[in-house]
Amino acid sequence: MKSNRPVYLNLRHIRQPLPAIVSFLHRVSGAFLFLGIPLLLIVFEASLAGQDSFVATLGNPLIKFALFTLLTAYFYHFFAGLRFLLLDLGWGVALTQARRASWAVLMAAAFCAASLGAWLW
Repeated sequence: MKSNRPVYLNLRHIRQPLPAIVSFLHRVSGAFLFLGIPLLLIVFEASLAGQDSFVATLGNPLIKFALFTLLTAYFYHFFAGLRFLLLDLGWGVALTQARRASWAVLMAAAFCAASLGAWLW
């Protein structure tokens, strides 16, 4: 006799495909960027007080790290958004193309993050 009871899903053992992970991270990076807007405005305001405050603001390692994380999230969100625009046009809908495009998004975002890190520090 088959039971109609709900099945317990162990979420730690479910493996998502790479395009699903890229989609989820696109949403997370968008939310992170939205929540980071007040921080960017505060840093921008503090840096505009004068040349000394600009140097002091951008010389702070904590602010550099915050800018690095926000700009890395922006790069990722940008490239993943391009991927989704291409999906809307019908390109990359097949599974192999979707996987390649997902890897391209991750590699492009990693390259931009590494370049940004080298430029900041």
